[in-house]
Amino acid sequence: MSSTKLNIDGIMLFEQPFARVPYENYRKVFRTTQKNIERELGAVQTVANELSRRAKSGMQTPPDAEKSIDGMIGRVENLKRKLSDLQTTARNPTQDVMRERLHHLATVEALQNENGPEFDRWADTRLDRWLVDWSLRNGKEKTARKIAEDKDIETLVDIDLFMDIHRIEDALSKHSCMEALTWCSENKTALRKMKSTLEFELRLQEYIELARARKQQEAIAYFKKHLAPWQDSHFAEISQASALLAVLPSTQCAPYKRLYDHSRWSNLIQSFRLAIYTLNTLPTEPLLHLALYAGLASLKLPSCYDLDHAGTKNVDCPVCDPGLGKLAEEVPFSHHVNSTIVCRLSGKIMDGDNMPMAFPISGNVYSREVLEDMAAKNGGMVKCPRTGTVRPFSELRKVFIS
Repeated sequence: MSSTKLNIDGIMLFEQPFARVPYENYRKVFRTTQKNIERELGAVQTVANELSRRAKSGMQTPPDAEKSIDGMIGRVENLKRKLSDLQTTARNPTQDVMRERLHHLATVEALQNENGPEFDRWADTRLDRWLVDWSLRNGKEKTARKIAEDKDIETLVDIDLFMDIHRIEDALSKHSCMEALTWCSENKTALRKMKSTLEFELRLQEYIELARARKQQEAIAYFKKHLAPWQDSHFAEISQASALLAVLPSTQCAPYKRLYDHSRWSNLIQSFRLAIYTLNTLPTEPLLHLALYAGLASLKLPSCYDLDHAGTKNVDCPVCDPGLGKLAEEVPFSHHVNSTIVCRLSGKIMDGDNMPMAFPISGNVYSREVLEDMAAKNGGMVKCPRTGTVRPFSELRKVFIS
């Protein structure tokens, strides 16, 4: 068996989110830890400075000093407890996930070729991961968990991430922005770097709902607190929204009708999904689809979509399959530098051992093997399935491939 060298670069193109998701989780824990330390130690430092100032001025009494010190001790103990909880959260699940995933990638990098049981096992695990990814994206949580459990790949799939996505999207579908805004707060720095406008869109939608309910005072207060700070980057939208309180939800005025349109909630779901996918470098399409696209792009030919001769499609061609053919519509037609001619009837390659044979007049070509078998069953006569022409096998001519 000849060895085929692995295309490691090509394989790794699909694996970027595989390592990125646990990294983002670990980075989030680190940011939370850093914020807790800065907040609590900053408060302790402020109290200590005040104690020193009052002591120097003679204004500090022992009971007040004792109370202030007890408060500082309480803050430090609270910080210690929070850091211990965060360290436990990060050290166990997150570190285990990162370790397992990096080991999984290192395994394929160490392989020399794709012919062997080691690569077969790795590829099978990859396919299982892609099936879990597809199931999670299509709302089949039980199926995803069952596959992950049966194949023992819980650390190699992102079930928890997609559960968070589904939880937040479910809240948005029920017209609640609370879960999504909490997520935005937890990922504020990353979203700012991405130049994402998701938080503004969520804030605007909450304001619109207050206007829809005609809660004038609450809407004004919300506008001042949450929308006004965005005026430098979203002045046009804020200006339009400011007039919404004077317009009823039943308006037919196009700009305000669009703001009151309930379809905005579906757009928010799409915006949130795009933001969280981008943050974790997840593709918007399932990984299984991307892998199929790559294969289908090398097989797709115009003849696969020839409706005039649908009955003569190649039974062994994935693009000719109704299901995969639908998926293949998304990819371009293949471009072969060195063409391979395949018999439309048998699906076998036509070469020197199985010569292509052409019908006179129409010039339709089929393999010698399938035509000889047809002639043997029909007294030396063969029939072209595309035109219905019946000819003696002896009238067919050989076609030489150059």
